[in-house]
Amino acid sequence: MTIVDAHQHLWNPATTDYPWLTPDLTVLDRVFTQSDVAGELRAAGVDLTVLVQAADNVADTENMLREAALDPSIAGVVAWAPLTRPDDAAALLDRWAATPIVGIRHMIHRDPDPKWLLRADVADGLRLLAERGLTFDVCAETPELLAQVPALAAAHPTLTLIVDHLGKPPIRERGWQPWASLLRDAAAAPNVVAKVSGLNTAAEEGWSAASFQPYVDHALEVFGPDRLMYGGDWPFALLAADSYTQIATALFDAIPATARDAVLGATAARIYRLPPER
Repeated sequence: MTIVDAHQHLWNPATTDYPWLTPDLTVLDRVFTQSDVAGELRAAGVDLTVLVQAADNVADTENMLREAALDPSIAGVVAWAPLTRPDDAAALLDRWAATPIVGIRHMIHRDPDPKWLLRADVADGLRLLAERGLTFDVCAETPELLAQVPALAAAHPTLTLIVDHLGKPPIRERGWQPWASLLRDAAAAPNVVAKVSGLNTAAEEGWSAASFQPYVDHALEVFGPDRLMYGGDWPFALLAADSYTQIATALFDAIPATARDAVLGATAARIYRLPPER
């Protein structure tokens, strides 16, 4: 079985602006490269990674592409492009045609417009992604954003939408609704998939696989394993973990053995269209 970490970040604050990287986030305020986590990835059995943008600018994507050119274990990159300016986005994608870009993301959970996803100018950009065979990662980290996913999926039936971090379930509070119903509604659209990722930063101190289990089980019920993929969310997950190994171990343990082939690799390989030779 090939294990794919479908949600990993790298960043370089020296060359790129990360507006969310405030002085209090000291553990994250440094350069992170693939070499920083390579040993832990191998120890966890992770064969390939997909890097995901961490800033809504071109410099962050260029940083990821430089890393991908150096490390064959990076099988894909989810980039940023100015979707509100489709012509500019198309020009960027043309420039990056020879790179392993597999999808696009915009940090909607940090965008000042809470209805950014549903804007007409964004719709033009999303249509461009569908035409190019690229996916769109949806940072639906609030109930309000998760509630927009069904309408977005209906408006773009040929575009694959990927809900990051299971829509951030209320693990810390041991909550359930409205998250559970909203995730079920999102899963009803066949062009929506989700990532089992980013759960530790939504959990209580001292979290374990048991903390995640009810939420992972619900996601498996509504999506099925063939529409779920694993992501370590490193290094952002270090805000609530000691290491990548701790994160991966807990998430692996929360995924039933019968679902692991799909969730730990096959879904990501199919949805992100990772090269078969990888």
